[in-house]
Amino acid sequence: MLCGGKITVICENSVAPGRAGIGEHGFAALLETERGNYLFDTGKGEGLIGNMLAFDKDPLSIQKILLSHGHPDHTGGLAAILDLVGEVEVWGHPDIFMTRFVLKKSGGREEKKFAGMKFQRAYLESLGAKFILDREFKKLTEGIYLSGEIPRKNPFETGDPRLFAEVDGRLLPDPFPDDQSIFIQSPLGLVVLLGCAHSGTINILEYALEKTGVDRVYAVFGGTHLDFSSPAQMEETIRTLKKYQIAKIGVSHCTGPKAASRLFHEFGDRFIFGQVGESLEF
Repeated sequence: MLCGGKITVICENSVAPGRAGIGEHGFAALLETERGNYLFDTGKGEGLIGNMLAFDKDPLSIQKILLSHGHPDHTGGLAAILDLVGEVEVWGHPDIFMTRFVLKKSGGREEKKFAGMKFQRAYLESLGAKFILDREFKKLTEGIYLSGEIPRKNPFETGDPRLFAEVDGRLLPDPFPDDQSIFIQSPLGLVVLLGCAHSGTINILEYALEKTGVDRVYAVFGGTHLDFSSPAQMEETIRTLKKYQIAKIGVSHCTGPKAASRLFHEFGDRFIFGQVGESLEF
């Protein structure tokens, strides 16, 4: 069954011209549909509530909170929204609470910065979070799905070399098993809503096509993490996006200005710079 709706960017690095709200390094989007409203990620925690109110979005209308992964720039607003709305289902992957770090080299020195979720599960549950954690592809309602773990099939889509996680007591390149996206079967075609696309934008897109059985892609929208990709990955991503003849390509957050500019050059009127306040209807 098809599902129409609207995606509005609530948290992002910058604000769309002429729009209210504030920018922050993070991502959150409100998915409003005829079958309910869903908050996808919560940003860093600075602008979520204020931006929702600035756009006349009622936080109390949120039926479920969906988490793309455990990084603090996507989960930092959890406590604030829970404190406001109270008991609500929070859907994600069991590994959203992994211990994570960013390793940066500067002046011959290596800096290790914590990059995991800043809240303990018990604390969030005390605020009303009802966690539903699963590794599998799940139907949220008719026409809307949470991806589950994304198979990594395309060799050109490699991970961000700065990101690490504790795995079995060892610090290893972060495998991001918790990276999830939302798939929507809309009247206009498939809509893929990305959080940070640590699994690879094309891996996610092709898995969405496989799992939903939809043969036409209307939109890919959200964070692509192409800011940290190699030139080869960028070129192959563009080639594949063109192959699928996607009507709308909206990018945010970890895409970065350089990659976003390149995508605008390649896709022209089909491109959307997914800043705070920008939206996509389907």
